[in-house]
Amino acid sequence: MTATILFVDDEPDLEALVLQKFRRQIRDGLVSFTFARDGIEALQSIEQHPQVDLVVSDINMPRMDGLSLLAKLQEAEDKKSTIIVSAYGDMSNIRTAMNRGAFDFLTKPIDFADLETTIQKTIRHIEVLREARRRQAEAERAHASLSRYFSPELAKRLIANSDDESMAVQWRDVAAIFTDITGFTTMVETTAPEALGQMLNEYVGGMTEVVFAHEGTVAKVIGDAIEVLFNAPSYQPDYATRAVACAHALDAWAEAFRLRWREKGVNFGVTRIGVHTGTALVGNFGGSRFFDYTAYGDTINTAARLEAANKFLGTRICVSATVANLSENFEGRPVGDLMLRGRSEPLRAYEPLSTARSKAPAVAQYAAAFAKLEAGDVAAMPAFAALVGMHSEDPLAGFHLRRLLNGGKGVRMELG
Repeated sequence: MTATILFVDDEPDLEALVLQKFRRQIRDGLVSFTFARDGIEALQSIEQHPQVDLVVSDINMPRMDGLSLLAKLQEAEDKKSTIIVSAYGDMSNIRTAMNRGAFDFLTKPIDFADLETTIQKTIRHIEVLREARRRQAEAERAHASLSRYFSPELAKRLIANSDDESMAVQWRDVAAIFTDITGFTTMVETTAPEALGQMLNEYVGGMTEVVFAHEGTVAKVIGDAIEVLFNAPSYQPDYATRAVACAHALDAWAEAFRLRWREKGVNFGVTRIGVHTGTALVGNFGGSRFFDYTAYGDTINTAARLEAANKFLGTRICVSATVANLSENFEGRPVGDLMLRGRSEPLRAYEPLSTARSKAPAVAQYAAAFAKLEAGDVAAMPAFAALVGMHSEDPLAGFHLRRLLNGGKGVRMELG
């Protein structure tokens, strides 16, 4: 690095003397000098050559003295490290200079060996400051990048522990959430771009805030679809419980959002949510140039297929039995044993319910009808018919009744 030094002094012979004394350092590319005869000229020089690293300034000069120049330099956004030169014994001015932010001082007549040592010390200080600023800028960029995926607190922890292996690609147990919006393609084709942009930005922003409130990780946002992870990258022993709570909160936020836009005359679709737990390959798959923290594997695919199952079931949230079993105090009702695409074995699925809804009489009535269905009891059809008659707004009960009317049996089922 070549340090650029601005010498500010009105002595006519100083420029030639400095260039002579530092000729070897100039030849070796260690330093370069520019010169000004007072504070005003120095400020003009810095404006034309902002790469100046260090200012060495006399105090007594015409038009603008060194102390006034120092004050101006300290007001600037890019503060320049400054060495003040003063007459020997002028402690009052030296004290004022140090109070105004001077890095060091020299006395006249200048001892050039002392000047060289002081310049070297100041340049080392400048390099330390530059490295600190570089690290801060990197940290800010990293925080901005990580904040797209992780809650603010988690992003801070990851930056603080940047040498750990939490970002490395690895197999680990996770809970995965997939969300999607019904009829999104049609909405894209029929909605003005500015309105669609406003809606989607508000929607994704709101859903992301919900995820972050539960300390989840936003692994992907593809159009209207959002993929969320728990227990990655930081360990969360209660990851299944968090995932279920997050799914409920996402559903509540999305429904409020949909109804708000419906009042404006926009038919924003229902958000469907699927949740599954299991092992997945997680980590930063972006290589050295990009950051792409995401997950791959059957667990992720299953969560996506459970999300899609809602379309047929009429539900908004569908979770696997592994989620229900791992989640503390899970409340919900069984959907059935789903044969999902890509899986050879059926997967028991549940519709999670809020505490208030789980205590409703209709839920107990559904449980009794489902038990008959699971047992192969012919009384399952009238039980579901009675339930639908009393609660026509229950889409899951209606799904089972239609299936029975079409000849379906038991709780094992293929969806579309």
